Amino acid sequence: MRTTLPEQHPSRRKVLAGGLAGLGALGVTGGLAGCGSPLAAGVAGAPLNPDSVTFWNLFGGGDGARLQTMLDEYRRQQGSQESLTAATFAWGNPYYTKVVLATLGNKPPDVAVAHATRATILAQAGLLEPITEDLLGLAGLSSSSFTPSVWEAGKVGDSYYTIPLDTHPYVLFFNADVCGQAGLLDGDGKLAPIQGREAFEAALTAISQVTGGAAWSASNVGDTSGSWRLFQTLYWQMDGATDFLGDDGQQLTVNEELALETMGYIGDLAARGLLTPTVDYAGASTLLYTGKVGFQTQGEWEITTAQGIEGLTFGMVPIPQVFDAPAAQADSHTFIIPRMERTDAQRELAMGFIKSLLDQSLTWAEGGHVPALRATLESPEYQALEPQADYAAAAEIAKYDPPGWYSGSGSTFETIVGAQIGLVQQQLASPQQALDAIKEQLRTYLDTPSPVLGS
Repeated sequence: MRTTLPEQHPSRRKVLAGGLAGLGALGVTGGLAGCGSPLAAGVAGAPLNPDSVTFWNLFGGGDGARLQTMLDEYRRQQGSQESLTAATFAWGNPYYTKVVLATLGNKPPDVAVAHATRATILAQAGLLEPITEDLLGLAGLSSSSFTPSVWEAGKVGDSYYTIPLDTHPYVLFFNADVCGQAGLLDGDGKLAPIQGREAFEAALTAISQVTGGAAWSASNVGDTSGSWRLFQTLYWQMDGATDFLGDDGQQLTVNEELALETMGYIGDLAARGLLTPTVDYAGASTLLYTGKVGFQTQGEWEITTAQGIEGLTFGMVPIPQVFDAPAAQADSHTFIIPRMERTDAQRELAMGFIKSLLDQSLTWAEGGHVPALRATLESPEYQALEPQADYAAAAEIAKYDPPGWYSGSGSTFETIVGAQIGLVQQQLASPQQALDAIKEQLRTYLDTPSPVLGS
């Protein structure tokens, strides 16, 4: 049951500053990464240069390297290194806390990156500029420039607040050598279609006969988000699935019967030796790369790692439809424009920067993410990109995390729920025990009014 705020309470601005800043204490912790003195404009009160775009992001690894190439291209287009000031922050709650505090102080970046599942709370707090057709038009864009599913993910109320860069779905990697020996490849060396529980389990059994052990690796040790992605994918493939949370995270609305069935299926496959019972993030990939398994489920961003493994022949496809309908857990990287006092010229400058990065979506797609810009997604160049084009359809069946002030990528919600699902896979908890623990651990957050929606 939802609690209410006392009648005498601090101002909305103080609630936002205190409540949203506190989100960083609820999940991943971390600080500024690779951020020099002028890059922290808006955090420490440093002045913002009106003639330069200030951009904040949370990309590391291969994504970070590709982004740097794209930023360098923007600077080249502008003819000046000073045309852009870019900062990279630690992934997760710390990043979003910094965006909140800078915006409340009226010194946010001109443009920032946000996961679609994390932008919702920022929009509800009134911290983002609405993305209107007129604003998009400043860069020669419109809502129809983007794939409908990812564009709609940016809607809050009657307005839109994100400009999507990509969709990054949970997908199936396969070791072509192992799957070839198991008789699962077609004449072109690609994974033959698999649909239905019987066909999926037959494929796992065939792989297991080749490997002499597990057929499928899915990380569940130190990777609560991975366990959540696996659950969310299979759960939404079942007829009758509902969002885990409702009323912006204040109600538990999950179909408990299907949740138990989903966790039971994960646990059963692990107990039968077809799915790895216990493996961490790096270990799950290593099993695929060394031929110890034929399948791995993971975010498509690990394509760069797989491509760097000498002698590995692999492919990627959307996760097979095991149950009633296709589905894949996903999120999207988007651009947001934090609310502050801006001139028309500054808005046009910000939109020009966003357009430059969108125009380089093919570079971004090389790192695995499915482009949100239709011009890139439908281009011959992208369609010829393998294996990226082979799993692009996963973006059409994307299932995002349920809205909530403590939900979204890298959130407290994923940590709580994913940890219990991982225990089921490890045979350390029954589905009912896991669900009971999830409900108990979520109770604090269910009963805490949103710091955004509270008056």
